[in-house]
Amino acid sequence: MLNSYDDFTPLSEIIVGSAHNYVGHDRDLTFELFFHEALGGYRSDWAYPRLAARGSGGHAETWKISKRYTEELHEDVENLAATLTALGITVHRPLPLPENAAPIAGLGWQAAPTPALNIRDNTLILGDEIIETAPAIRSRYLETRLLTPVFRHYADAGARWSTMPRPTLTDASFDLSYARDAATTLGGPTEPITDPQPSPYDVGIEMMLDGAQVLRLGQDLIVNIAQHNHRLGADWLQRQVAGRFRLHRVHRMADNHIDSMLLALKPGVFLARHAGLRDMLPDAFRSWKFIVPPEPDPGSFPTYDDTDLVLTSPYIDINVLSLDEQRVLVNADCTGLIKTLEGEGFTVIPIRHRHRRLFGGGFHCFTLDTRRAGGPEDYR
Repeated sequence: MLNSYDDFTPLSEIIVGSAHNYVGHDRDLTFELFFHEALGGYRSDWAYPRLAARGSGGHAETWKISKRYTEELHEDVENLAATLTALGITVHRPLPLPENAAPIAGLGWQAAPTPALNIRDNTLILGDEIIETAPAIRSRYLETRLLTPVFRHYADAGARWSTMPRPTLTDASFDLSYARDAATTLGGPTEPITDPQPSPYDVGIEMMLDGAQVLRLGQDLIVNIAQHNHRLGADWLQRQVAGRFRLHRVHRMADNHIDSMLLALKPGVFLARHAGLRDMLPDAFRSWKFIVPPEPDPGSFPTYDDTDLVLTSPYIDINVLSLDEQRVLVNADCTGLIKTLEGEGFTVIPIRHRHRRLFGGGFHCFTLDTRRAGGPEDYR
């Protein structure tokens, strides 16, 4: 049976994503907007080169990823799945994306599909309910179909299975104010997105919300809202879970996902990118302990060329996966975080993940926990 209310009670079943045939990115407006801060550049003296140019004429620019990096990613993801299995956890996998998969299409657009790797994004598990969330990137529009056999397995066992209304994803579907106003961004000056194209299918700004924008704490859900698309998605989610969960909104803790900013390691303890996040939380959770690791060591990341597209900040290794209130899976290269967690009494299981900045996710992103021991507890 599906049962997952948090990220820290004992884990017994999980889905691990697939990197099969992850060969490139479609750089259309939806991709550029989602990764706006990373593509604009984090202002530091050791930031890796990244691109600012977009495809001309409003069409997607296909950006190929080095075969070496895709092979090493696949190796690391398969090792993650094998490690979890060896630890006694039941691991489910999505269908692999076929080689040379045909483009997917919506009203007025088409995109090359991506594999179901960062599966935390387009699905939210709340107790006994699977919620397929409203995607913001065209190339990921049908990604959850690769998870259908797993979802069907849980639905046949009694789980609820819901789908947030799907956006049309024309250029006009997006609230662009966040990207156009440099004062609102978290990563420093960025290039504005100024060229949305009109479409006969425009319906106005639509709901979009990723599961990774939601921090699950038993009865309480903390949802990051950075712009109006998120706000509409949170409105739908609040109606969907009314009477079962309390939904709390935080304003622009991140541009999208919350799980590389803040994760709960156990009741009363957060792993946080910085201590200032405390002031953004609901009052009931501001008394929790905040563990803040040291700044990332630039030497712990591979060095990339100008032809490599970096999609995440160097803080991506905060994206850990807890097996229970004691054991945490952490990137083996992030020694500062490992020492910090061990100093706080946690048992760290180091796992290799080399190219986390090229593929936009860490261990929490790559996984979707479907059975934990915890229930709808009140952790306030």
